Amino acid sequence: MQTRKLGTTDLDVSVIGLGTNNFGGRIDLEGSRRVIDAAIDHGINFFDTADIYADTHSESIIGEVLGARRDKIVLATKFGKPIQGSPEKKRASRDYIFRAVDASLARLKTDRIDLYQQHEPDPDTPIEETLGALEELVKVGKIRYYGASNFTPAGLGEAQAAARKAGYRGFVASQDEYSLVERSIEAELLPVIRAEKLALIPFFPLAAGLLTGKYSQGQRPEGSRFGAWTALGDRYLTERNLTLADQYEAFARARGHTLLELAFAWLLAQDSVPSVIAGATSAAQIEANAAAGNWQLSAADLAAFAALPA
Repeated sequence: MQTRKLGTTDLDVSVIGLGTNNFGGRIDLEGSRRVIDAAIDHGINFFDTADIYADTHSESIIGEVLGARRDKIVLATKFGKPIQGSPEKKRASRDYIFRAVDASLARLKTDRIDLYQQHEPDPDTPIEETLGALEELVKVGKIRYYGASNFTPAGLGEAQAAARKAGYRGFVASQDEYSLVERSIEAELLPVIRAEKLALIPFFPLAAGLLTGKYSQGQRPEGSRFGAWTALGDRYLTERNLTLADQYEAFARARGHTLLELAFAWLLAQDSVPSVIAGATSAAQIEANAAAGNWQLSAADLAAFAALPA
């Protein structure tokens, strides 16, 4: 599978990555093992997790399953959202980060994290303290780079300005929701990401499954995310989104491709996106996701897509 540099770093990541929030939740250890094995077999080397996924079990499963294959993987995890049962509020303070990174390293059974991401802003901790802690972790080798997620445009810009003032490298990536049907970051956040030369790592690239093409007429198949989580379905299965999905599916089909392939190909055509993180619950989904990374939209395709009603 094709790889790209993650922004300005020396990390080479596969254009399709593996999101692991299903591990320890929707699929158990053995199901997760099959997904991980299939991902590696198909050339997917960018794994993204978080300490809160399945209440830390996602990280533990990855650590157990990867074993000696750890060095084949660019491993990303996150800190800063509340872990179940924890009362702590300052989840980007130096003390919290140092404890969180050691806990993640232990669960992942590794000596370093390639990309350590602040999962959300912490209004109770000065960004200077957070950046200083992350820089310390880079210096001691526990992390290689650090990134942001779910920041506001102003917050991300302020963090990068604070990093420059302190002589730090700062965030190298921003992980945010972006898809064919959710493009709100284009107005303000994406210009900041581009100006700061950050890698944009889209999450929910398939709009939680809407863009797989299996939700015709708003149906919620049993076992799907929308079937399991009503609120998620209510958010994505709107009349607007279903209309757009039908339109995009016709666009893809006219070019011999699927809606899922278009969802990935369009994101990978955006100049700041090195890799698209996609979850999977089976080896078959991994195969489909990996194949989707092979379609490169031509200039004519992109022009035709841009002309579609939004």
